[in-house]
Amino acid sequence: MAGYGSNNKYSFLGGMRAAAQSISYEIPLALCVLSISLLSDSLSLVDIVQTQSNYGFLGWNSRRQPIGFIAFFISPLAECERLPFDLPEAEEELVAGYQTEYSGIKFGLFYVGSYPNLLVSSLFVTVLYLGGWDLSIPFLPEPEQILSDWNFNSRFFDIFNTIIGIITTLAKSYSFLFVSIAARRTLPRVRIDQSLDLGWKFLLPIALGNLLLTASFQLLLLK
Repeated sequence: MAGYGSNNKYSFLGGMRAAAQSISYEIPLALCVLSISLLSDSLSLVDIVQTQSNYGFLGWNSRRQPIGFIAFFISPLAECERLPFDLPEAEEELVAGYQTEYSGIKFGLFYVGSYPNLLVSSLFVTVLYLGGWDLSIPFLPEPEQILSDWNFNSRFFDIFNTIIGIITTLAKSYSFLFVSIAARRTLPRVRIDQSLDLGWKFLLPIALGNLLLTASFQLLLLK
């Protein structure tokens, strides 16, 4: 809409590239989420985290679903238009995609909006594949069990668990942010045909095969 509304053919082409890239990586992203839902037997994020918390980091979905984790790890980078997939924006170029005709606060909103998008993506990676807010140290007693020996009241349990959960979630999320920033500084930008080929010809078959394998194993377990 921004590229079309700017009445510039180059901005319009940048908007088309952004739409094509977004569609290419939305489908593998959704298939990976469906695989996690089948593995956890629930669509609730709380249930997904609880199923990963039995054996600490040994029970993370990234270990149980390594193929889906790789596909889900690449897709948010393309969805957030980060390098090497920043083809729709390409801030270093003279014609910067759909935001070429914008300046001032409008350009600032485009630029700043990508970072909350990246943060939300890192939170989803953390919750779905990295154990979420669970401390993820195997064979460590639960905080409630430790604090119950010290005769603290239940109100203190809730506050302590909330603080530990927030710190754990942010630490895991920042690890994804660190990798995305490191990729921005090290990897070259790919062409638009290479980006679309990666989404349609590589990630989509992998994510679909991972979903079918997960469903097959779940059916075998039910039998």
